[in-house]
Amino acid sequence: MTGGPDVDPRLFDGTLAAVAVLTGADSRMTYANQAFTRLFGPRPLGRPAPETFPDPDAYRFLSVLAEVRATGQARQVVGARRTDPGAEQQADHFVYSCSPVTTAEGPGVLVVAMDTTPETWTLQRYRALISAVSQMVWVMHPDGRMEELVPGWERLTGVPWHPRADEEWYAHIHPRDRDNLSRMWRAAADTAAPTVFEAVFRVRAADGSYRHLSTRSVPVLRDGKITEWVSATADVEHSWELRLRERLLAQVAAVSGGGLQGAFGELVKVVVPDLTDACLILLLSHDEWPLPENATVSARRVASATRPGLPAPPAMRGQSVPLSPMVREILEQRVPRTFVLPPDGPVPPGLVPAVTERWLAAADSTSITLIPLVVDDTVLGYAVTGTSGDSPLPDDSEIELLREVLHHAQRPIRKALDLQQARRTALGLQRTHLTEPPRVPGADLAARYQPASSTGEIGGDWYDAFALPDGTLVLDIGDVAGHDLTAATAMGQMRSMLRTLAYAGGPDTTPGTVLARLDEVAEGLGTAPLATAIHATLRPRTDGDWELSWSSAGHPAPLLVPTCGDARFLPGAPDLPLCVDPGLPRTTHTRLLGPGDTLLLYTDGLVETPFEDLDVRMRQLASEATRCRDRSLPELLRALECLSDLRDDIAMIAFRTDAVV
Repeated sequence: MTGGPDVDPRLFDGTLAAVAVLTGADSRMTYANQAFTRLFGPRPLGRPAPETFPDPDAYRFLSVLAEVRATGQARQVVGARRTDPGAEQQADHFVYSCSPVTTAEGPGVLVVAMDTTPETWTLQRYRALISAVSQMVWVMHPDGRMEELVPGWERLTGVPWHPRADEEWYAHIHPRDRDNLSRMWRAAADTAAPTVFEAVFRVRAADGSYRHLSTRSVPVLRDGKITEWVSATADVEHSWELRLRERLLAQVAAVSGGGLQGAFGELVKVVVPDLTDACLILLLSHDEWPLPENATVSARRVASATRPGLPAPPAMRGQSVPLSPMVREILEQRVPRTFVLPPDGPVPPGLVPAVTERWLAAADSTSITLIPLVVDDTVLGYAVTGTSGDSPLPDDSEIELLREVLHHAQRPIRKALDLQQARRTALGLQRTHLTEPPRVPGADLAARYQPASSTGEIGGDWYDAFALPDGTLVLDIGDVAGHDLTAATAMGQMRSMLRTLAYAGGPDTTPGTVLARLDEVAEGLGTAPLATAIHATLRPRTDGDWELSWSSAGHPAPLLVPTCGDARFLPGAPDLPLCVDPGLPRTTHTRLLGPGDTLLLYTDGLVETPFEDLDVRMRQLASEATRCRDRSLPELLRALECLSDLRDDIAMIAFRTDAVV
C-alpha cells in the first residue's frame, strides 16, 4: 500500500475487525478503533510500540512490526497470547495481519487482528474428544491422499502412516478382506450419491497377527461436491471375538444331526470359514479309551468342509489312516498341535489319509492343526483344521476358540453316540436272525444285508431261506415299517412266525395261504403296524426246471434274470401289505425257472430314492442285473448294492438254478 494515497484511519471506525495504525521510526500507535480496544484493552496513543505493548509475550508481534518496516512486505502471524490476564472475556487466540501503508504522518504499518478463540477452542475440544475414545482419526481426499489427525496406525501396525490409499496401504489389510473393502469403498464414494462408509476389516498388527478394525467415514460436501472424507477407526478385536464366540456357540447348540456323521457334518460347517479354511473330522476305529497298547487303531474321516475358492474335498471312501505314534501322543495329551507346512513340501506322514494329503497340496495349504475330540472323558478322534494360500497361521486365541466350539458340541455328539449304540444293538439283533442260506442241491443261493449309511437309523428289512422235509426250498423277504429297535424286534418276530407257519403247513400249503395266516397272527398279537413280504417256494423238477410259487404282500416284484435275454420283473399284482386287512384272501403266483435262470428278491431300499422316479430305478436294476448275470451270486449282489444311495436298509436274496452242462 506504500506509494499510493494516504490511508485515512477513520475509515475503520465502525469495522468489526480490530484495526490499529503505527507510524514513525519507533512505530508509535497513532490510531486504534473500538474493536481493537475491546480485544486488547486501552492502549496509549503516540508512544513507541514497546511502551504501547509491554505484554511479556508481545515480543513476536514487535519483531514482525520491525520486519514489515524493514522489508516493506506484509506478514501474517497466528498465535496464542493473553494480553491482559486480569480482564474477563479477553481473547486467547488471534490472527495478526501487518501490512505497510502510507499515512499523513508518513510510512506506517496497518495492523488488522481477528479473534480466533472460539474456533481454536472448538478444534481443541474435538481433538480431546476423539483422543479420549481411543480412535484413529484421518482424512482422505478425493485424489487418494490421506492425513492422520489422531495417530494410532504406527502403534498398531509397527510401520509409519502411509499417506495414500494404494497397494502399499492395502498390503496391510487381510487378503480376504481387500476386495470387499475396496468394493464397499467405491460404492460409498459414488459421486452421484455419496453415503456414509462403514466397514469392519482386518489389519496386520506389529506382531504378525490380524486385528479387526471398525471404521466410519463421513463425506464432507462443499457446493454439492465431496472435498474430503473424515474417518474414525477403532480396534474392535475383543468385541468381535466375543460376538463371534456367541454366534458360533449358538450354532453349535443348534446342531442336531441324524447320527454321529450328521452331527459332525453340521459341526464342520460352523467353523468354516469363520475360524479356518478347512476342517475334517476323523473318528477312531476303537471305542474304548485308553487305547489298547498293541491294537491296530485307525482313524476314518466322517465329515469335512472347505471355504469357497478351495478345491472340493475328496470323497469319503478310502479316507482312513493308521494311528501314528505322533497322533496317539497328541490324543493322549489332549492338547492341540499345529504343523506348519513348508511350500511345496510334504505333509508330515500319518496325520491324515493319503488322499487328504494330496488335497492339502492341491489347496496350497500352509498349516494344519490337530485338535482331540473328547466326549465324557473318552477320546473319539480328532479334528484337523487347515489354512491355505495367503491366510495367516492360526494364533493361540483362534485355536482356543476352535477347541471351545468343538467342546460345546458334546451334547449333540453324545446324543448321536447314544443313537449309534442303539443302532448297534438293533443290528446285532437283526443279524442274529439273518442266518447263512442253506446249501441247495442243483442250485446256488446267496443273501446280503446292508444297513443304511445313517448312523441314527436301522430298518426292519430281513430275509430267510430254509428247506421243508420234502426238499422244497422256502425263500422269504420282508420289510417292517420303522427305523428303530422296535422295528428290528418286530422283524425278528415276523420272520420267526412266517418260518413256523410255513413249516407247519407243509409242502401242500400255498404261499398265499401262509401269508394269510401270518396276517391274522400278526394282527392278533399286534406284532407290527405295517409290513411287506414275499413268501416263495421252489421245487426241482426232473427235467431240470424249478417250479416257483410266490405270494406278495405289497412287496416289490421279484426279478427274473434268464440265461438269455433281458432281466424282467415277474408279473402278478401284489396284495395289500400285512396288518392292513387280515380278512382279505391272498393270491399265489407260479412260474417255471429254466436251467441257469436267476431269481432276485429284494427290499425297497435297493430301488427307492427321493430324487428319481421309481420306474426309472426299476429299469436301472433290471439293466444292471442283465449286465452282471454271468457273475457269481455274491458278486452279483455286491454289484446291485452299488445302485442304492444307502438311505434305507437293503436285504437281497438270490437263487440260481444249475445250468445244463
